[in-house]
Amino acid sequence: MSEGEFDLIARIRRRIAARDDVALGIGDDCALLAPPPGIQLAVTMDTLNAGVHFPPETAPADIGWKALAVNLSDLAAMGAQPAWCTLSLTLPHADAAFVDGFCDGFLALAAQHDVALVGGDTTRGPLSVSIAAHGFVPAGAALRRDGARVGDEVWVSGTLGDAAGALAQWQAGTAIAPPLRARLDRPTPRVALGLALRGIASACIDISDGLLADLAHICRASGVGAELEADTLPASDALRGAFAADARRVLQATGGDDYELCFTAAAAQREAVQALGARLELPLTRIGRIVAGSGVHCAGLDDLAPGYQHFA
Repeated sequence: MSEGEFDLIARIRRRIAARDDVALGIGDDCALLAPPPGIQLAVTMDTLNAGVHFPPETAPADIGWKALAVNLSDLAAMGAQPAWCTLSLTLPHADAAFVDGFCDGFLALAAQHDVALVGGDTTRGPLSVSIAAHGFVPAGAALRRDGARVGDEVWVSGTLGDAAGALAQWQAGTAIAPPLRARLDRPTPRVALGLALRGIASACIDISDGLLADLAHICRASGVGAELEADTLPASDALRGAFAADARRVLQATGGDDYELCFTAAAAQREAVQALGARLELPLTRIGRIVAGSGVHCAGLDDLAPGYQHFA
């Protein structure tokens, strides 16, 4: 006999970790949670759909990892410490093997960041995953999009364009370079960086829809413009090996799904940012500056569509 909804929920429930601030988790109509005093609760939600956010043949464990990673990346961009999440999982049929594999990836990343799964839902339909993640940030300390000021420097973490490169190879039907596929399937949410940027960065966002598009959100919220230098955009060896320079810059500027952080900081904070990168063993690259005006300008790339839009 095939498993039903409650059997699948029980499979997930048996594997989740506990936290002291979860008074009541999975099994009732609502979870009961106890935020610490003096903090604000950061809440985010993302949905991943088969064929839109991941190739249909993606392994269940990788889908589970990525579904949580993209939400933790949002918390990182706000400087929030992850705490809890809920999961809504839509499946074409009750597939215990898929759920087990999904949990392998999902719970491996959850364990890295001490995230407790506290509730959710399972339904039948086309494969789709929605997660709401909750994190803690001291009152008034959250990183926001509206703090960039003229004269600030623009920085990015890690390298850009890897996930978009993997997607481009997949769409072209060519072999996908394994390091690029790993970035597409299992992005690393920069939680430690986001926490450390509190008090250093003036504004921050994670790169989900493309550098130009996401930095433009900071510019609009802050009432400023940005000037970037295309030659400074950091690229991995794998991306350099797979794409010519012009194609690579397009992927770096407009490709999403890397989930690196783009942030601004006063020029006086440059040494602090560099020291932070060294401490975290994470490359942090200065790619431009905040200027008076509006929009994001990058010589040679201004005519590009800025990034992914779901309903364009």
